[in-house]
Amino acid sequence: MNYEKLEIAGLTKNESKVYYNLLKKGESSANEISKNLGIDRTLTYTILNHLIEKGQVNYIIKENKKIFSCANPDNLLNSIKAKELLITSLITELKNVIPEKRSESKINIYEGIEGIRTYINLILKEKEFCAFGSTGMKFFSLYEMPHLTKKIEKMNINIRIIGNKKYKKTESLNFKKFNYKYLNIESSATTSIFGYYVVIHLIKDKPLLIIIKDKEIAKSYQNHFEFLWNKAKLIK
Repeated sequence: MNYEKLEIAGLTKNESKVYYNLLKKGESSANEISKNLGIDRTLTYTILNHLIEKGQVNYIIKENKKIFSCANPDNLLNSIKAKELLITSLITELKNVIPEKRSESKINIYEGIEGIRTYINLILKEKEFCAFGSTGMKFFSLYEMPHLTKKIEKMNINIRIIGNKKYKKTESLNFKKFNYKYLNIESSATTSIFGYYVVIHLIKDKPLLIIIKDKEIAKSYQNHFEFLWNKAKLIK
């Protein structure tokens, strides 16, 4: 007999030997099984008790002795069926688990006018826009910027901008609907925060924009902006 198959079915090596011997010999006492297999009688009782717990062996009392016999071999499927029910229930439970949404991170670098157009189109999808270090230079980098600014003014976007007061008279820092404050911090780069985006742009010979999409980064920059906004001053 290949005991490995019984082991796969859920019996230990010793349980497999006792089970098969009992199945082959028929009703037997523990003493008879012990002699047939050359196993200590105490160990034989222990193995038989384990087989009884697994539903693979039964016993009756004859003349004050326990006489053991194998249960229906179909019972070997009991543990497998129990596992199947458990796993089926587990699969149903696992299918109902909703994966946590991971923050979508993306970084793009743009050079030239198209970067500004991409930047503006992203802003138009949001309800709030904040920027610090603003110089107003991008206004002169894109010929349709005045038109786009008027479009933004008509939309329900809350806009707050912190700039250097030396740029206060720059045309793009004087739109009525925008909220402006000023700090005496020299900066040639502007940082914008809106939605899950942080955009750093530098307008010199040609526009350079670094567009970062990350929820946690945007939240951190927003916190820095709020601190600066509270420190900045209104200048009329």
